[in-house]
Amino acid sequence: MSIAQLAEWCVYVPLIGAFFIAITGKNPNLREGVTITTAIVLFLMVCTIAQNVWEGGRPEVLFAEPFPGIEIALSIEPLGMLFALIASFLWIITSIYAIGYMRGHHEKNQTRFYICFAIAISGVMGVAFAGNLFTLFVFYEMLTISTYPLVTHAGTEKAKQGGRIYLGILISTSILFLLFALIWTWQLAGTTDFKPGGILVGTASAETLGLLLLLFIFGIGKAAIMPFHRWLPSAMVAPTPVSALLHAVAVVKAGVFSVLKVSMYIFGIDLLGALPTTEFIMYLAGATIVIGSLIAMTKDNLKARLAYSTVSQLSYIILGAMLATSAGMIGGSMHILTHAFGKITLFFCAGAIMVASHKTEVSQLDGLGKAMPITMLAFLIGSISIIGLPPMGGTWSKWYLVMGTLEAGHQILLAVLMISTLLNIAYLLPIPIRAFYPSSKVDTSNIQYKEAPLACLIAIVITSLGCLVLFFYPEPAFDLIKKIEHL
Repeated sequence: MSIAQLAEWCVYVPLIGAFFIAITGKNPNLREGVTITTAIVLFLMVCTIAQNVWEGGRPEVLFAEPFPGIEIALSIEPLGMLFALIASFLWIITSIYAIGYMRGHHEKNQTRFYICFAIAISGVMGVAFAGNLFTLFVFYEMLTISTYPLVTHAGTEKAKQGGRIYLGILISTSILFLLFALIWTWQLAGTTDFKPGGILVGTASAETLGLLLLLFIFGIGKAAIMPFHRWLPSAMVAPTPVSALLHAVAVVKAGVFSVLKVSMYIFGIDLLGALPTTEFIMYLAGATIVIGSLIAMTKDNLKARLAYSTVSQLSYIILGAMLATSAGMIGGSMHILTHAFGKITLFFCAGAIMVASHKTEVSQLDGLGKAMPITMLAFLIGSISIIGLPPMGGTWSKWYLVMGTLEAGHQILLAVLMISTLLNIAYLLPIPIRAFYPSSKVDTSNIQYKEAPLACLIAIVITSLGCLVLFFYPEPAFDLIKKIEHL
């Protein structure tokens, strides 16, 4: 099988896995065995392709041409390769975690959960490997639709309401803004292909292209820039493995990945820096970073606090793209990786706490470190990585973003990053502190619960170790990112 064919099968394999999950649904052990096996097979296939891309290969696949000049095609480059590696690896870990969580929490409709999860990963692979805007749009919408049943999994009125907000915002932004931007790009450039250096140079005035950029930024609703961010906290009604999928593996990362992809391969860094709306988007991202952090500080519900943290952290990546500098783009690309490991660790810990102790509020966590030391230590590690302090992987992405603001001469945005770091400390570190060092007014002598199921702990340990490994061995990720043309 050629590398190009292997890339095509990366989209098919999760769908095949979903079929076998469906027919083995009555046997939980077999169903979950199929899930894990499919995830491992996909990751090994992605690693094989990554070796080819590392050596300079750029595999291309044509699926179909539904309209003249409009193709559904794959074209693999280093940024997409990085996203595919993250998503395929974390699918394995999230599947392990889901086994412990779904059984420990006695969730209903588990087969449907695993089926939709697999379909969503197929969509992620399509987004990561998309060769043009039309292909990206098709798989982007596939991802939205396949994750809707996951958001509404509980079947309660609250879950249905969260699902309506989720689907309403993401579909409406796609149709009103992203689809319009896609058609306009095709009309201006005569193509929607992703090309190093961009395809829009010289096609229209700076003002026209600046408006087009705004359509892309607001149309990619999964990037959760304000005011199109409400879907993300609303989706927290979903089970914790879904939250991990949304916040670390698939949905939000598909959004910010798409922003980076459009910035580099549709506009190009040079053109991006010359557009009149770029600075507005930069400062909007900066406002989202600070406001998201401030709202996170007010939330006592642990998952809600982490959700608004994600709203803030995603705009780090948008900011990195809009800086239109090499350092900013590298920082934004690296933040996709480091935030994935840090945030998935925090959500895994939140789910473990709920399964083991049935506690969901930050104010209820005093003394929890005594009963769940592994979970709370992992939460501390994930928090430090999200904050961006050594010795965790988040240090490197934030460092490059800081360098990007200096390179672009935006001292106010440098201040935003510094303020955001302090706010991150303020809303994250008190959680493990109160868990290990409870107030003397709180009686912790009657704590009866213990750590979450073993499958949950295995996943938590792996992702928290990933935060450490990315600090000491970031070179493979950096080397892959630096292979992006015209960066």
